[in-house]
Amino acid sequence: MPRKKTKSKTTKKKTTKRKPARKKTTKKKTPAKKKTKRKTTTKKKKKTAKKTAATKKMKTAGDIRVNKKAKTPSLLRGMKDLLPKDEEYWLKMRHEAESISNVYGYGKIETPIMEEASLFVRSIGRGTDVVDKEMYIFEDRDKTKIALRPEATASVMRSYISHGMQTLPQPVKVWYLGPMFRHDRPQAGRFRQFHQFGCESIGGHDPVIDAELIIIAYNFLKDLGINTTVHVNSIGTLDDRQNYIIELVGYLRSKRGYLCDDCKRRINKNPLRVLDCKQEQCQPVIEEAPQIIDWLSDKPKDFFMKVLEYLDELEVPYVLQSTLVRGLDYYTDTVFEFYEEDEEQKSQNALGGGGRYNGLSEQIGGQETPGCGFALGLERIVSVMKKKENKEENEEKKEVSNPIYFAQLGELARRGALKMIEELRKQGYAVKHNLAKHSLKSQLELANKFGVKYCFILGQKEIQDGTLIVRDMDSGIQEIIDQSQMMKKVADIFDKHGKNI
Repeated sequence: MPRKKTKSKTTKKKTTKRKPARKKTTKKKTPAKKKTKRKTTTKKKKKTAKKTAATKKMKTAGDIRVNKKAKTPSLLRGMKDLLPKDEEYWLKMRHEAESISNVYGYGKIETPIMEEASLFVRSIGRGTDVVDKEMYIFEDRDKTKIALRPEATASVMRSYISHGMQTLPQPVKVWYLGPMFRHDRPQAGRFRQFHQFGCESIGGHDPVIDAELIIIAYNFLKDLGINTTVHVNSIGTLDDRQNYIIELVGYLRSKRGYLCDDCKRRINKNPLRVLDCKQEQCQPVIEEAPQIIDWLSDKPKDFFMKVLEYLDELEVPYVLQSTLVRGLDYYTDTVFEFYEEDEEQKSQNALGGGGRYNGLSEQIGGQETPGCGFALGLERIVSVMKKKENKEENEEKKEVSNPIYFAQLGELARRGALKMIEELRKQGYAVKHNLAKHSLKSQLELANKFGVKYCFILGQKEIQDGTLIVRDMDSGIQEIIDQSQMMKKVADIFDKHGKNI
């Protein structure tokens, strides 16, 4: 009996141990399942957030059309778009520049718009407004200091030295037309990117070269309908200037209280720049300053007198301007500027200028080489040309340049019109047209806007009949001609009202 009792006790103990073990395992499994569900949901949220961020980046960086908040970049301050409405002025200036340069034996040269900054610092000079305030300078990827050219004379001289042009027959005569860059205060006719037409004669030291360059610039402006007066002076040689500067500094120090802050600094740094100051408060001091022509030695004085004699011979109107020194350090002897007649003489109103630069080549590492040149600001010239035009002249020009408008109606007519316009172009006739317009009414409105004399109309019926409608825009009278007679009709109209291209 005692053996049986011990067996029952052991079995009871075993059952009590197993039951709580089972309960513990079930309790542990349930929270583990809940935790895994939470982890998966957070992972999904993170993925969707990444996708939305990526799509936002795609919208802002790649597809501008999707991002409705994107703003159009504005035009930089001091810059200007050259639009088709001003095309006639620029084409005329380019044509006149090329024509007059070829007549006087000047060949076209083009230099890069970027040069090493040291080229302009050494040639134009420290202490000048151009170098100290206006040049665009930046570092290239190879750490070279680069400048956007503020003027072209130094670049032309660099090209003359680089390509060994001193071995060519002297003087070497070149002309250029292109953009320059100066971080200047924008004002009427003055921009931070501007265009210049200029001529340079390098390798000759003769008064007739200076006179020739003055007459080229003078006639260029005259051919554009601008009457000008030349302001001319001589600043002599380097030794002449040193003697003059001693006298000038003494005078400026006595008038220091009347000068602007910039000119006060220039007295010791670069006193000749005071004479080139544009501030109103400095003008009375500048007008009473000693005249450099009184300090010229005999050779520069004789040279200058011969230049004036040539101008007298050519009947070029000029004014002796004793305070004219130009704003660049490389000038020697003759300096000059061009002003529109009857305009107040201010540096801002000058249409251009130039002078002799016998020391420039040595300043940038070349041999002693004389040179002379000029540059004209084309934006200022355009503003003067616009100012001189009146409504009658504008209408005349429209009639001359736009005597015919070619209108079409229908798909077949559009194809035929394109072919006829091309045939006219080959024969040297340019007609106004807009093949993207489908309505005849809108095309006739355009023809009126252009001020044409006649409108040629080609429709579906005219294509089938081989005819063409010619409408007189003044009277409204229309006539029908054969397409074979089109070229003769166009020639007659251009003879009376226009000119071929």
